[in-house]
Amino acid sequence: MLNQFRNIVTKRVIYNSFMFNSNRNLQCTLTVPEFNKNRSKSAAYFKYFLYFTSGCLIYKVFLQKNSSKTVHNAVSFSTGGTKLAGRRKQFNFIADVVDSSAPSVVYIEIKDSRQFDYFSGKPVTVSNGSGFIIKSDGLILTNAHVVTSRTNAKVEVRLHDGTVYSGVVEDVDIQSDLATVRINAKNLPVMPLGNSSELRPGEFVVAIGSPLSLSNTVTAGVVSSTERGSDELGLRGKDMVYIQTDAAITFGNSGGPLVNLDGEAIGVNSMKVTAGISFAIPIDYVKRFLNSARGVSKVPLEGAKRRYVGITMLTLTPEIISELRQRNQPVPNNIKHGVLVWKVMYGSPAHMGGLQPGDIVVKINKKDIMNAADVYNMLGDKSLRSLKLSINRMGKDIEINITPEDVD
Repeated sequence: MLNQFRNIVTKRVIYNSFMFNSNRNLQCTLTVPEFNKNRSKSAAYFKYFLYFTSGCLIYKVFLQKNSSKTVHNAVSFSTGGTKLAGRRKQFNFIADVVDSSAPSVVYIEIKDSRQFDYFSGKPVTVSNGSGFIIKSDGLILTNAHVVTSRTNAKVEVRLHDGTVYSGVVEDVDIQSDLATVRINAKNLPVMPLGNSSELRPGEFVVAIGSPLSLSNTVTAGVVSSTERGSDELGLRGKDMVYIQTDAAITFGNSGGPLVNLDGEAIGVNSMKVTAGISFAIPIDYVKRFLNSARGVSKVPLEGAKRRYVGITMLTLTPEIISELRQRNQPVPNNIKHGVLVWKVMYGSPAHMGGLQPGDIVVKINKKDIMNAADVYNMLGDKSLRSLKLSINRMGKDIEINITPEDVD
């Protein structure tokens, strides 16, 4: 009985052991592939998670970098950051020229002592322009057409600090359009004179003057040409050339200095034909005029009377006509010659007759006008008391009558 029970127990143990081992082996054979599969999925998920996290971090760093750069640039522009600091001082060379030259530039106003304003009772202003001080004792250089626009005129000079002086015209050269004015003042700032012979096309220049009665207005440009012949501008008997520049020279700028980047006057602003075409008298001719100046005559015309119409004009050569058309100026195709009226003096015979700046004079008394010399010849004919001008105004042909004045 005992042996039988022992046999049964032994068989059960062997059976259980066999089943246990079988189950364990079975479990092992089933569990290892499942574990490997799960581990591969987990690794893939983890890899994707790393990719996503890395992308987020890179994007965040990129945004922070750009935002910091934007803030830095804003700080640079607003507070003079390190990247742009010093550029105003380094590159504003025109402002440096103006700071040095402006104190010697003056505003000149011509008043007619025979005409008075109805409301103020003061003499009427007939012309204005600019000039600049060339000697500390009150000698001022300007254009002749600024100070000789009318007889019996009173000259007033306003300095950079606002002080107003009465001026006396000392010397005038009508042909070169230069004049000197003297005021009773001492220790004035002086404009140094350069050498126009050293000037090159393409150089930066600054024109300083008083256009529209605004003191010390500045325009800048480059030298277009250093040799524009006097014949093209209608000046007779004067072998000289002119400086052409694209710096704007308006009516009030006449007589002011054309300054180089060294702060030296290399020309005297004379006239503007149109936007981008202006002329200045070279300073080398000014030096010759100053060396021959006598300092005694108010109107140096050797006592002879002259006929006065009160205009400043420019001979229209084919080259100038071509330049005007290229700049979209209203020059009709049938205009091949004539003179362009650049300025009309207020109250002059030309002004009273209806002549306007921009008019093109093509005939006088039915005679073709080829250049400014023809106009001077007509004025020199004493038998002609009245002049009938055929002009072109903005493409329209009209005729006006002008009676010149005899002036001393």
